[in-house]
Formats: sequence, structure tokens, C-alpha cells
Amino acid sequence: MKISVKESTLVAPAAATPSARLWISNLDLVMSSTHMNSVYFYRPSDGPDFFDTAALKAALGRALVYFYPLAGRLMKGEDGRLEIDCNADGVLFVAAESDGVLDDLGDFAPTAEHRLLVPTVDYSKDISTHPLLVAQVTRFRCGGVSLGIGNQHNVVDGSSGLHFVNSWARMARGLDITILPFLDRTLLRARDPPRPQFKHIEYEPYIPCNDTHNPPAEESTTIISMFKLTHDQLSTLKSTWQREGEGNKVVSYTSYEMLTAHIWRCVCRARGLSPSPTKLYIATDGRSRLRPPLPQGYFGNVIFTTTVFAFSADLQSKPVLYGASKIHDALARMDDNYLKSALDFLELHTDRKALVRGAHTYRNPNLGVTSWARLPIYDADFGWGRPIFMGPAGIPYEGLCYVLGSPTNDGSLSIAISLQKQHMNLFHNLLYQI
Repeated sequence: MKISVKESTLVAPAAATPSARLWISNLDLVMSSTHMNSVYFYRPSDGPDFFDTAALKAALGRALVYFYPLAGRLMKGEDGRLEIDCNADGVLFVAAESDGVLDDLGDFAPTAEHRLLVPTVDYSKDISTHPLLVAQVTRFRCGGVSLGIGNQHNVVDGSSGLHFVNSWARMARGLDITILPFLDRTLLRARDPPRPQFKHIEYEPYIPCNDTHNPPAEESTTIISMFKLTHDQLSTLKSTWQREGEGNKVVSYTSYEMLTAHIWRCVCRARGLSPSPTKLYIATDGRSRLRPPLPQGYFGNVIFTTTVFAFSADLQSKPVLYGASKIHDALARMDDNYLKSALDFLELHTDRKALVRGAHTYRNPNLGVTSWARLPIYDADFGWGRPIFMGPAGIPYEGLCYVLGSPTNDGSLSIAISLQKQHMNLFHNLLYQI
């Protein structure tokens, strides 16, 4: 697939916006200083001016009046800490054309081709030059369109990124924004003085792969695949939800806990890890877990990491409920006390760059799972209909997995995962042995 860029421009807020420096939280600082890329796909519409770029840019400028930090740049303050300079420099908007058709992309697995659908950011330049949001509209020969979005990850998480895109889409349809962004991130300041109360294994060094039968991920070819689990297959997995707990107390597991345990078990088996230790990292939104909950529309990173430790041999030899119980208990610990302890822990950790997750975190024998299943990823209707698919524009690390909801609300889920090539076929087979 070849992409030809037809237009590249910066779009600034359509009206004057506050000029200020915004403090960002420790949760923002421990994110990768790169862009979180996703892509939407749309079939041709009979409506007029399908994905007219002038109309999209005008609506983008209006949306940025409310979400004005996105039009700024990251800068270092006097203390060397990153902050957002709300200078209204603008976001990058690109219009492009592809020589392919949407059907060429098959099941929309986030392979390397998807990366071509999001503007490239030159990370060799100083961070103060990087647009915080990049967007690319790509027209395909079939008449379909993709919208590639890149959000700077120190600035927003997935929930906030979707809040902006869906607000932009509403403004393109002539509607008002339903939820205004809440821009004060000081709600996530550590306590004074910081007083962490728990052992935060989510920030401990990753577990290396000591299995001589598995080459390190950096020495092996990594591939990305997409797998769909139907409503019936998920129902079969859900049928083992309940077990007898202590004192005959019935413990119910969510479908997400069961599915994540099943994925973790399958990955361990596919990698041939026995009896290696393994860590599971689950991206966990803290917005509703904090007390009081954060205001609706809080704009920034609120992603904590639920971390589960187990031995691969146990995950493989015991029923899937074993893994589900460990995940259930770990998620239950992610309450207000634990999350505030995590904020305090980060405040006391002077080298926060060492805590940024990357390839070393998720690779064999570990696993990272991020669920977008409950996020409004299909609400981006710019006036020409809802997307037929939305997902990540690539998966940057081996051992990272995304769970995606269905665009047709048929109860199915899709699993996008990056694994070493020699493990993917076996994972495929194991995943459907439910």
C-alpha cells in the first residue's frame, strides 16, 4: 500500500485560548513520550462532501477552543519537569490518498501498514517541536476513508483521546460538546508528605525470560494478528464463572477476568514457559476508583497498572479459574487507598524515566492487556456514519494485547496481539480451545 500526502497543515484553535503552562501529573510522566496511534475506517457514504477536509479542519479548530492544551507543546519547566505550554501552535492535519482499497486490509489487524495511516512524528527533534495531536484523513480507491489519530501519551490516555475525537465529530455534525474537558490535573498530586502504604510490584523490574528454548524477543521476528471470539464462544468461557470460595461463598468472575485469564494461559502455553515466572500487566482506569471520583471529563492520564504475578506452570496445569481468581483479587486491590499510595510512590521515585513501560516490560515471559471493549470507540460519526472498525494503528511491543469491542454490537470481541512468530500459530489454536 502506497500513501501520497496531498496536504499537511497545522490547525490552531478557532478562537483565542488561555496562554498558560499546565502542570501534568506523575501518571502523565511515566507514560512513553511517543504518540498513541489509532485508526478509524469508514465505508463510502451517499452524503455530500464525504469527509470534506475543509469542514473537518473547521470543526477541529472549534473543538480545540475547548481542548486547547492539545494545541500546545510539551516544554520543560524551571525544575526540569515536563509541562504543557498552551501556546496554540496547533495540531497537525494531513490529507492523503492510498492506492489500495479497504478490503485489502482484511480483518484490520494492526500490522505495519496501519502505521502509514497516521502522520509520522520526528522524535529525533526536541520534544517541544512535537504536535500533541496528529490526524490524517486517507482516501482509498474504493471511496472509503481512514482517520488516523496520534495522541502524545504524556498528555492523554485512551479515554481522554476518545473524548476529544468524539467531541470533534459532534462539532463536525453541528452539535455541541456534551461533556467539557476538565483541565486541572492537580487533583492527581501526591499527598503532602507522600506516604505509600503498599508494595507496588507494578513498578518493580520486569521478569526476564530465562527459558533457553525461547530466544529473546529482540532476537526473534514479532508478528501481529487479530482473532475474533463470538458471543457463543465467550458465553462458553463465561459458563465457568463461579466457584466455591472460603466458607462456601460464591465468587463470580467478570467476563473480562475470565477472558484475560484465558489469554494469559494460552500465551504461556504457546511460549512453552514452564515453570517460568510471569507477570501480567492490566491497564486500569482510575477515574471511578478514586474517592471522590474524578470529575466527568477529566482530561489526562489516569491509567494505573494492575499487576499479577504467577508461575507459568500453575497457569497451564490448573483450571482457567486459577488465573481468573488471581486477576480478580488484583483488580479488587485497586481501590482509592492503593491508587493514592501509587501516586505517592511515584512522587518519591526521583528517576521516573526508569518506570516508563516499553518493550522490556511486556516481552516474553510477560504480557500486557489493554481493553477498549467498554470505551466509545465507535462514536466518531463526523456526519457520514459510524466507523466500520476502530483499533490501534500497530502494536509496538511483543507481548502486548488489545481487547476490542464489536462495531455491530453483536457481543463478539476481537483480540489484537503481538507475539514472536514461532508462538503465534499455537496461540491461535489454543485461544479457540474453550
